Amino acid sequence: MTRTSHSASRILSALVISVALAGLAPAVAGSAGAASLGSAVQAGKGKVKVEGKLAKDHVKVNEKVDLKGTLKVLDGARAEQTGETVETVIVQQLQAGAWVNIADTTCRPNGGFSFRLSFSLSATVSLRLFHPETTLYAAAYSATTLTLRVG
Repeated sequence: MTRTSHSASRILSALVISVALAGLAPAVAGSAGAASLGSAVQAGKGKVKVEGKLAKDHVKVNEKVDLKGTLKVLDGARAEQTGETVETVIVQQLQAGAWVNIADTTCRPNGGFSFRLSFSLSATVSLRLFHPETTLYAAAYSATTLTLRVG
């Protein structure tokens, strides 16, 4: 009887360790694979920087505010190839801890864009600009969060 409980205990311990290791293996392999894949994707893509500025930092409810910005190509070789391409720029709002797309437009690389935004609720709104990854350029977020008080 004693021998059986020790054997069962060892088998159970081995099973728990096996399950734990099996659970960790995909996570470790996935993160290593994602890092190498991300590097491979980024290597062939040009880098861009998206920046913007609000015309005002405080507006009334339903008042329109202008957000103007630029999409700059940081890779000189890619900058020469931008003649005919059009890139998407998205405004995202922080809602309940997640960034949600609220508006989008297009512009040429090394060009400008503008948005007219309005909000129907009184709140402090956190915004950022986002350029999604394309065949030519890597994804980019604005370096700073734009804060707008609506009241």
